[in-house]
Amino acid sequence: MAATLQEILLAPDTKPKVITDCFTLIEQEVSDKSGVSGTAVKLGYKTVASFAPGYLHDTLADLLPDIVAKLEPYWVDFSTSGGSGFGDYLAKRSEEVSEALLSVTDAVAKASERPTIIKAYRAVRGSAAKHVEAALPRVGDLVLKYAA
Repeated sequence: MAATLQEILLAPDTKPKVITDCFTLIEQEVSDKSGVSGTAVKLGYKTVASFAPGYLHDTLADLLPDIVAKLEPYWVDFSTSGGSGFGDYLAKRSEEVSEALLSVTDAVAKASERPTIIKAYRAVRGSAAKHVEAALPRVGDLVLKYAA
């Protein structure tokens, strides 16, 4: 039986590399944003990074298992379908996948006791789905980097 994404991406020797790559992916996505919603994303990101140094990295490390769990059913389907690009696979299901991934961050924001974090998240949540959808090809490539 093929290894699960959790076994692949969360292995003790791999997880730190995946976290680093995810952080790089997030920074690339934020940097690529433009327009009014892009400005809001950049401001939210800068706010969190400035007022809570290390928060984003630590949160990403904490969220990774839940994110991987949300990606797992898509990975299983992709693996059995014989496709070649997981990013393309995710992009074709972008609305569904983005909402699955955002359910993880929604739960964290709801449980947060940090007003600055909550405010920043609320400021970008309305347009978050389209930003996550735009990142799915890179997410798929990141997964394939380790799972291929």
